[in-house]
Amino acid sequence: MAIDAMHLSLKRKEAWGAIEEGYRDSMAKGGRPFVLAEHHRWLRRLAVGELRDPVLFWRKILACPKYQGHLPKDVWKMIRGSLPLETKHYKLKSRIAGLGSLGHPRILALATFDGAHIVREAKQLTPSAWIWSQHLRTTEILGRKLIDRAVRIRDPHVHFAEHWIVRRLAPDCCHIELGTLPEERDEERMLYHVGWENANIHLGSPKAVAGLKKDLARRKGRWLHKAAKAMQEATLNDWRVWRASPVKPG
Repeated sequence: MAIDAMHLSLKRKEAWGAIEEGYRDSMAKGGRPFVLAEHHRWLRRLAVGELRDPVLFWRKILACPKYQGHLPKDVWKMIRGSLPLETKHYKLKSRIAGLGSLGHPRILALATFDGAHIVREAKQLTPSAWIWSQHLRTTEILGRKLIDRAVRIRDPHVHFAEHWIVRRLAPDCCHIELGTLPEERDEERMLYHVGWENANIHLGSPKAVAGLKKDLARRKGRWLHKAAKAMQEATLNDWRVWRASPVKPG
């Protein structure tokens, strides 16, 4: 879908080949966390580009509208606890971001500390679609387990409260959109590490690793390409159904 939207210039075969290679290598080697400053400087240079300019970032944050609504007490407590101790005054704002979590409330706590802007975001989470598809009787948020178990360096500014996540936002601490990356980039290398990071996540389920490796060893040819194509078609079909459905009040 990123290729169709012209966010990537790779051919599909090159894309799925790079992702699969990275995934297989990471699974075979037990994964490795991404540490941009020490071990993945090329990725850091790619991520920290002109569009990550602090002036542009804070201009966008400051332009967010005032938040009008109610927050659970434990979320309030977590937001206040995530700010520096000396912070007494802050403004609450609403934010819209991303594609996969559109419609999820995002509340920003914006303050100034020693002359510098600081912001914390509280975002409401929903249970995994896997739980819904399997008709399981649980509302557990699996992201909490993912943070604790995946092969990665734990972010000390990420906290969970029931169905909410609270985290720090900054010019160098937020999601990176493909459209903000420099035009000159090694896309095969980038997608190789996308595959590697997916394995980092799957390696967080130790009991499933042996089965994953056994299944992976059996997969040959264009299996990933076919699976991605099927998922793209299913996603677009869901989107068409959503577009055709009447707008419901509230």
